[in-house]
Amino acid sequence: MATMNGSPKIDPDALVDAWLTRLDSSLASGDPSAAANLFEESTSFWRDLIAFTWNIVTVEGRSQIHSMLESTLESVAPKGWTRHGTANYSADSGVIEAWIKFETRVAVCTGHLRLVATTSLCRTLLTAMEGLRDFPEKKGRTRPNGVTHGVIRHRASWLDGRKEDERTLGSTVQPYCVIVGGGQAGIGLAARLRQLGVPCIVVEKNPRPGDSWRNRYKSLCLHDPVWYDHLPYLPFPENWPIFAPKDKMGDWLEAYTKIMEINYWTSSECLGARLDPQSGEWEVKILRDGSKEVTLRPKQLILATGMSGFPNVPRVPGQEEFVGDLHHSSKHPGGEAYKGKRAVILGSNNSAHDIAADLWENGAAEVTMIQRSSSHVVRSESLFRFLTQEIYSESAVESGITTDKADMIFASLPYKIMGDAQRCNSDAIRAHDKDFYAALTKTGFMLDFGDDDSGLFMKYLRRGSGYYIDVGASQLLIDGEIKLRSGVTIASLKPSSVVLSDGTEIAADVVILATGYGSMNQWAAKLISQEVADRVGKCWGLGSNTRKDPGPWEGELRNMWKPTAQEGLWFHGGNLHQARHYSLYLALQLKARMEGIATPVYGVPKVHHLS
Repeated sequence: MATMNGSPKIDPDALVDAWLTRLDSSLASGDPSAAANLFEESTSFWRDLIAFTWNIVTVEGRSQIHSMLESTLESVAPKGWTRHGTANYSADSGVIEAWIKFETRVAVCTGHLRLVATTSLCRTLLTAMEGLRDFPEKKGRTRPNGVTHGVIRHRASWLDGRKEDERTLGSTVQPYCVIVGGGQAGIGLAARLRQLGVPCIVVEKNPRPGDSWRNRYKSLCLHDPVWYDHLPYLPFPENWPIFAPKDKMGDWLEAYTKIMEINYWTSSECLGARLDPQSGEWEVKILRDGSKEVTLRPKQLILATGMSGFPNVPRVPGQEEFVGDLHHSSKHPGGEAYKGKRAVILGSNNSAHDIAADLWENGAAEVTMIQRSSSHVVRSESLFRFLTQEIYSESAVESGITTDKADMIFASLPYKIMGDAQRCNSDAIRAHDKDFYAALTKTGFMLDFGDDDSGLFMKYLRRGSGYYIDVGASQLLIDGEIKLRSGVTIASLKPSSVVLSDGTEIAADVVILATGYGSMNQWAAKLISQEVADRVGKCWGLGSNTRKDPGPWEGELRNMWKPTAQEGLWFHGGNLHQARHYSLYLALQLKARMEGIATPVYGVPKVHHLS
């Protein structure tokens, strides 16, 4: 390391290249101890997206890194570690960041490295499979020709082929995968599988792709900006609105399904599934087109029923006597039906606020929100400015940060230390919007910033609930246009009123239960069995030992996009960013199994919680 004016001169490229050479040598010689010693002893993290572990795993510190390498090195046979592009050094943090490339026995891989300049020890390493070497996606240089030139008698057209595929798959030809749930997650995964040549059917109960969006309340729109929400292969056009309205989103999903040639069974409901232990195939009962029962026999079953797919619907004493409308927020038809009506909403998170604003806009006589416990609120403009703008924005695109690169940057930060970064962002938002928060709490609204003040995104990862991205409803609360009762719940219903737990009675014509959703493994209980649901355990959450995310620490989201304790059963979902990014790794795991590639899984956690 040369010096300049008495201070060390950092050569980021040289330091990264030297570190990668040492890592390559250690791994090639089968020496996990030497490789582990290239990492900080207790403050280092290696996050692997199926490249080494055929799993989504974060190992922490030299000891865990050593154990992971000791178990995986022989089967993975990594080689060819090289820097990809120019490394960047931050004098403020003393850390060098670099993109890397390498190969394994079966895959081409990429990754991201954070190296402490003064010690040449690794702080964080991300390794991720990009593709299977012998089974590349049919895109770019491997895209299909589309036509066979020449003169061929009785030539079949592209349309003939598509019709034959639709006619035979699920009848004379069995799919390798069945995806239950045809929302954006199921559609995006199906597109990945088609590019990899994996026969797949998506089963959706609605009549059209996108209906899961169209059927929601009129005012619903995406709360995340467009740059965060692209689907695989086909990004939104440049004139797409920053926050897409629900019906526009539904139309895009329908068009996407057709363009990506997805085998999509509409008006079809999964009645149940069981795994045949002899054949290793699932028997999936489908009621197709509302009348014909069909049995599909895939090797792999993916539940893409949505994080917000299994409603929590509490039973309220006296609900049989209530003469008004009582429904869960997932069934809310929109505010037009309740003009001049008195509405009570149980809940204070996203759906509750959106529905309250929708009712107010449509002329409800009175709207009252019942807040049982504290919620986090962040203004949409502040969320974009402080949390997503750096890598998901127009300026990020102009600076060369593609969607794929943004996804990898985001993935490179281990969850264990993400809370610290998010806390800084949350503190900045709190200071920027202090007047807004003061006005909101003055209404009696019980506000929080997460158990450790780390804000919205950590709440989302830990529990998938407990927050509102403000697009206007908070101001209605501040102005008194939406009434608020906090620290209470609904104790019972009378024919035309709600009785609260403090004895207060509120007149009501409609009661909306914005009471959230349960774990995705409840779908496994409903469609397969409670035994299987208990075997795989709770979906989502990190084991942070915060509210609704009990410990112990797991380091990754439970059961998502990776092998579960039930062979051949997978869960896929999350927001649009997560569904897009992690669909690649789920698709590669499924393709490898279809092709008979050995996939020894490292790091399957014990099941600690059932729901």
